[in-house]
Amino acid sequence: MNPPTGAATLAGLDEATARSIHRTMVRIRVFETRVTELFAAGRLPGFVHTYLGQEAIAAATCAHLTDDDYITSTHRGHGHAIAKGMATDRLMAELFGRETGANRGRGGSMHVADFSLGMLGANGIVGGGFGIAAGAGLSALHRGSGQVAVCFFGDGGINKGPFHEALNFASVKSLPVVFVCENNQYAQFTAINRTSAVEDLAIRATAYAMPGTTIDGNDAGATCTAVGAAVEAARNGEGPSLLNCVTYRHSGHYVGDAEVYRDAAEVEQWKAADPITRLEAALVGAGWLDATGIEAVWEAARAETAAAEEFAATSPDPDPATALRYVYTNDPDGTPE
Repeated sequence: MNPPTGAATLAGLDEATARSIHRTMVRIRVFETRVTELFAAGRLPGFVHTYLGQEAIAAATCAHLTDDDYITSTHRGHGHAIAKGMATDRLMAELFGRETGANRGRGGSMHVADFSLGMLGANGIVGGGFGIAAGAGLSALHRGSGQVAVCFFGDGGINKGPFHEALNFASVKSLPVVFVCENNQYAQFTAINRTSAVEDLAIRATAYAMPGTTIDGNDAGATCTAVGAAVEAARNGEGPSLLNCVTYRHSGHYVGDAEVYRDAAEVEQWKAADPITRLEAALVGAGWLDATGIEAVWEAARAETAAAEEFAATSPDPDPATALRYVYTNDPDGTPE
């Protein structure tokens, strides 16, 4: 696929929404850039998969969701967590494995969650969020709560069996679920043209009698408009839908990936189609931001990330004696079963 060109689309967006999406995207970019540096320096445990280059999808999608709405995430979930409202200090502390982390250091990068925000968890299992999102949608339907569940997944996850099971079930039950494919064109190290028999992944929705749309996932405005329609339909009882958001990750599958499977020229072409740069061009063109305003957003994000790092670095490690606490459901007296 060729990278898109030109400024982002602002049709249908008001100034406040567009600027809010921009702030979220910049916050994700700065956070993930620093996380890359910290991991490379050996300061973070485990593995780290960053969201660099895909920021428009999480920011534009979560702009339509409330704290009561649900999302399920992937192993590349930091951007989803920030967009859904997770405080960056708690997220950074979780990546450090500290007691003050969002999951008290038990989840780490690939399993961060916050049920109070409807963030039902990142998932180290490719395609692991499909059943969870369908279950959340079923719960919302039966309770008549008006909540919506959004399932984020990649072009690798779309080829997993649970994708078909979840979409079929969601369609049969008319569940309020929006399936958002973050199609960054590589399933770990394998190009999509080697894993999918169809180029337009949105047509898979046809098999399950639901709307399917392919959009430019690097255009924050276009993504916001498409997701908004899908979320509204789900909330109004019109059932699920599938969005194929075409994007590109700026870095490797994980921090430290040698990336021998991608052509360097291809990577640079897609970096030139940076979703943040494209949105900033649109904001300037509309007179909604100028160079000074843009720099202020970046500076605020840098300060926030620096504060988050300081909080995480100075927070205590979990007490090994409490290793089983918060992992299993507690019995009535508060002890792990």
